Amino acid sequence: MTAFSFATATDIRFGRGVGPRALDQLAAMGPRLLLVHGANAARSAWLRDGLAERGCTVTGFAVLGEPDLPMIDAGLVLARVTDVQAVVAIGGGAVIDAGKALAALAPATRPVLDHLEVVGQGLPLDHAPLPFAALPTTSGTGAEVTRNAVISVPDARRKVSLRDARMLPRLAVIDPALTDLCPRSVTLASGLDAITQVIEPYISTRANPLTDALTLPRIVPALRALGRLMQSEGAAARDEMALTSLCGGLALANAGLGVVHGLAGPLGGLSNAPHGALCGVMLPHGLTANAARATGDAADRIACVQAKIGQALDVPAAQAFDALAEWSAQAGLPGLDALGVEPDHRAEAARMAASSSSMKANPVALDEAALAHIMDAAR
Repeated sequence: MTAFSFATATDIRFGRGVGPRALDQLAAMGPRLLLVHGANAARSAWLRDGLAERGCTVTGFAVLGEPDLPMIDAGLVLARVTDVQAVVAIGGGAVIDAGKALAALAPATRPVLDHLEVVGQGLPLDHAPLPFAALPTTSGTGAEVTRNAVISVPDARRKVSLRDARMLPRLAVIDPALTDLCPRSVTLASGLDAITQVIEPYISTRANPLTDALTLPRIVPALRALGRLMQSEGAAARDEMALTSLCGGLALANAGLGVVHGLAGPLGGLSNAPHGALCGVMLPHGLTANAARATGDAADRIACVQAKIGQALDVPAAQAFDALAEWSAQAGLPGLDALGVEPDHRAEAARMAASSSSMKANPVALDEAALAHIMDAAR
């Protein structure tokens, strides 16, 4: 058996009601906290009030969209002026990535760009990050258990990663109740992102027995749960999606991703289209492209994924990828054109994907023509 390693958050708490029960541990992270939240601060008022009741001075920072360099710079000014000792983020993947980046960079002395991959020097952090805790309110990215934060750099028209092993959160609190009543469109896009993130690590060249155990068994229950949520709200289905998101985050942090995320990163930076929707609409076509070129173990793994998707959608395995594309469209997932992805975006993304960290773990080599075909099929 090939040797492998596995790293994740120091403490993971999962289950309905674990959010309020974690208040004492969150407050113990430091008396001066930066609370990173989404546009609606009222949704995190329970957390802010609970921390204040426990003696913490809480400074709020709102994340109004996916994190970009100007947003991070503004957050760093606030974090340093208020001399925060720890960062707590509550929200979707964008909020958690922003909080993770602020915790990592607040003690740093070098410019932010020096630490970014692709567009910067990718230098390791020169100081240890502040303690960081994450409470996801969507089921998608699994960012609460990963060691990187995705940041948009407008001048470069790229989304790139800030990455350091020390960026793994000290505490990840996954309370599915925080995802209840999430809007349908967000549930669909983030849910398909979560499903992508239990598929790509399984077929990754870096897959190992532990990531396999976290990924393949989640495909059927996740697809079925997402289908139920497209029809009606339900706690059991929300729980399944929250667990899938967690498992995907654990797996991708240790086994990598693949072509879907390799293209979604550049496309997001070029078009500002939502990350989850990009992943969801390209997933069946990325799988089809990989299946056409895979041999040996890679082909066997893709066939297992195909069978699981077919089982979840009640179609023969041979029809699974087409059925997934059809199901997603019928559920309301827009294509690339409707997401604002233009022809020049697709051409540039095919070129840029070659330098994407996600592509390094894809099970087969895909040239620019193959990448362009995936995006054309997802229009």
